Amino acid sequence: MQHPIAGDYHPCSTPVAIGDLQGCAPSFFELLERLPHDAPLRLVGDLVNRGPASLETLRTIIAMGSRVRTVLGNHDIHLLAVAAGVRKKGKSDTFDDILRAPDSEALLTWLRHQPLAIREDDFLIVHAGILPQWDTDQVIALAQEVETELQGPNWQEFLSGVFGNSAVRWHDDLIGIERQRVIVNALTRLRYCSADGVMDLKTKEGLDSAPAGVMPWFDVPGRRTADVTVVCGHWSTLGLVMRPNLIALDTGCVWGGRLTAAKLAARPELRTIVQVDCPQYQDPLA
Repeated sequence: MQHPIAGDYHPCSTPVAIGDLQGCAPSFFELLERLPHDAPLRLVGDLVNRGPASLETLRTIIAMGSRVRTVLGNHDIHLLAVAAGVRKKGKSDTFDDILRAPDSEALLTWLRHQPLAIREDDFLIVHAGILPQWDTDQVIALAQEVETELQGPNWQEFLSGVFGNSAVRWHDDLIGIERQRVIVNALTRLRYCSADGVMDLKTKEGLDSAPAGVMPWFDVPGRRTADVTVVCGHWSTLGLVMRPNLIALDTGCVWGGRLTAAKLAARPELRTIVQVDCPQYQDPLA
C-alpha cells in the first residue's frame, strides 16, 4: 500500500506517532512544523543519544507536557545507567549535555518515570518488539514490573543488573532480575527471534540478512499481539513498515535517513505519513 506524504494531514485530535529521535532536535523541529499543531504525539523511544542535541530534544519533549506520551528505548535506559554510574559511556554516546545540565536530575527523573509500553485504543506502542507468546495485557503488566523498579528508590541497583545478552528466553516462572532482563531485552532491543520466541540480540541487519532459524518478531506465526496494531521503532535497517497490525517507524534519522511520523488512525488506509530528510550525524559503517 502506498501512503501519502505531507500535505494530507489536517488538524485533528488523532495521535501522531514519531520514530526514533536520538537527539536530532533540528529534524524534530522541522517535522513538528509539518504536523497539526494540536495533534497528540506518541514517541517510540530512543529520545536521546547519537544525535547532536540530546539535551534540547529532551527539554522540548518535557515542555510539551501532556501532549506527548513516550515509551523508553534502549538508548534512554543506557543514559540512565551511565548517569547512575553503573555503566560506562560508549565512544558514540552524545548525551554529555544532559549529564552536565543544571537540571540534569530533574530530566533524568522524568525519563525514568516513562513507561516501556503504552496501550491506546487498538494501538500498542513499544520501542523494539514483543515476544510472540505475550498478549497485549501481559505486555502492559510486564512493562509495569520494570517501570516500578525504574521509578523506585533502588533504581540504580536495578540498572546495574538488568543488562545482558544471555537473557533471551521467556518462561512464565522466571523471577527477579533474570525475568526483568528478558522483559527489557524484548521491549527495547528485539528484532529477530525463533518461532518459539528465543531472541537473537546480535543481528541488526535488515530482512535480507536474517540468520537461519530466526525471523522478524512480528512475522512469527501465531503472535498473540496480532489483534492490535503494534507501533515501534528501533530497527533502522528495516525502515518504514506499514501493515494493518504493524507500524515500524525507525527510518534512520541519525544515520542520514529520514524522521517519520504516522497518523494513528483506526483505519489503515487513513494512516498518512510525514517525513523529513535528516543530516547524517553518525556513520552506520563506523
